[in-house]
Amino acid sequence: MSDEVSAGVTAVLGPTNTGKTHLAIERMCAHSSGMIGFPLRLLAREVYDRVVAIKGANRVALVTGEEKIVPPDARWFLCTAESMPDRDVAFVGIDEAQLGADPERGHVFTDRLLRARGREETMILGSEALRPMIKKLVPSAEIVNRPRFSTLTYAGAKKISRLPKRSAIVAFSAEEVYAVAEMLRRLRGGAAVVMGALSPRTRNAQVAMFQAGEVDYLVATDAIGMGLNMDVAHVAFASLNKFDGKRQRRLTVAEMAQIAGRAGRHQRDGTFGALSDDGPGAFLPEEVLAIEEHRFPRLENLYWRQGEPDFSSIDALVASLEARPPAGVLRAAPQALDLGVLKRLAEEGWVRERARHPAMVARLWAACGLPDFRKVGLDPHARFVSRVFGHLSEGRGHIPHQWFADEIARLDTVAGDVPVIAGRIAATRIWAYIAQRADWLAEPTLWAARTAALEERLSDALHASLTQRFVDKRTTALMRQIGADAGALPVVIGPEGEVMVEDHPIGRLDGFRFTVAADARASDKRLLLAA
Repeated sequence: MSDEVSAGVTAVLGPTNTGKTHLAIERMCAHSSGMIGFPLRLLAREVYDRVVAIKGANRVALVTGEEKIVPPDARWFLCTAESMPDRDVAFVGIDEAQLGADPERGHVFTDRLLRARGREETMILGSEALRPMIKKLVPSAEIVNRPRFSTLTYAGAKKISRLPKRSAIVAFSAEEVYAVAEMLRRLRGGAAVVMGALSPRTRNAQVAMFQAGEVDYLVATDAIGMGLNMDVAHVAFASLNKFDGKRQRRLTVAEMAQIAGRAGRHQRDGTFGALSDDGPGAFLPEEVLAIEEHRFPRLENLYWRQGEPDFSSIDALVASLEARPPAGVLRAAPQALDLGVLKRLAEEGWVRERARHPAMVARLWAACGLPDFRKVGLDPHARFVSRVFGHLSEGRGHIPHQWFADEIARLDTVAGDVPVIAGRIAATRIWAYIAQRADWLAEPTLWAARTAALEERLSDALHASLTQRFVDKRTTALMRQIGADAGALPVVIGPEGEVMVEDHPIGRLDGFRFTVAADARASDKRLLLAA
């Protein structure tokens, strides 16, 4: 990855379902080495699995904040944008580069767009809205437009009970996701759940249920919009407002289109709509037209922050991170969490005393880069980072074995409901991130393996908990058959009168009287009797 080479830069622009990511994978695999930066760990992991199938596990690396798989002979790297290593490779790809306009992470994507280059070929992937930014910031780039493979059509508003099968319902908070999934369990037998905070293991297990047809509905956060490909025919918006970290606001048309575009993949047409036909949850006519015709406002600015900060002192570091961008289309990035944490720690005399040399200033900045996976906010997170840096800046510069072990042991329990287990996974991700810093621990390989194993156990427990809470297999089996030929209904009556549909016990038959299974939830009995 180098900013000295700009030859061979191609910007591939277009809406969703144009095959941009597939093209980048194809181009990367045609080179002797390569790297692609993605916006999500889940997406990096998905593409890593695809490239492993092509090139073999011993030649392919996965690099994210919490997970690193880097074989000695690795030549192709799949990474999150923040974790792209500084390596000389033949091909570099940057996915979803329009995220340079995102206030929180935009400066990372802008930096990659400006400086990440492959030795032989560079490919920038993004929406058509990015075109004027490419022309001004990378004038030598060849711009290629790709049309959508299938048609995306507005299908109007539909209540949850009227949604067609193979629908994805998109919500914008964990609470809303759980509420929609619970309603689908009651009305339609259940749903798979996909959120950005899920581990790849949980996400894959949930998607596998949906893809296999075990459930016909999927409830997701807007993480679904970032290239996660599933067999979805219709996308329904539970809401058109989201909290962006600072305020509650309506989605932009581009954001709506990014999510709606998950419907109808490859040559299959798709539809989108809302759950409400009036009020703030309803689409406006001009929004529908823009989404269907893929016409969105062009980006006028991208966020920028110094990609090579000054580590000569804490004050110099802060000044370089707050420096104004060159005149033009670049805008200074709003203060991100890492810079906010740095400023808080810079107020501490002991921090300034220890970070008096460039190497320690760089170490302080690395500690400030710890993500707030728990979403606890600036002050609590800054206190945690302060403790981490305290250990990194004393003695051998390692986090104490006992502290790490105690925290892992505290998290190593699968008791609790869905939010509790999800919270433990978020906390585990912090320790997994720490374990991937080779010079932060005396035995990083050991602790990386321990945290990975813990995340797997918690992920399996979360998948089981999600399935238990949001999927009722008896109702799903019956709903799948409603409307079909009654003679084809796969009902089996056992020797003791037990009634089963597709091997799921639903009750028992005593003479001509059907009794719902005793362990059925009260809310399901009405559906079972009605079936």
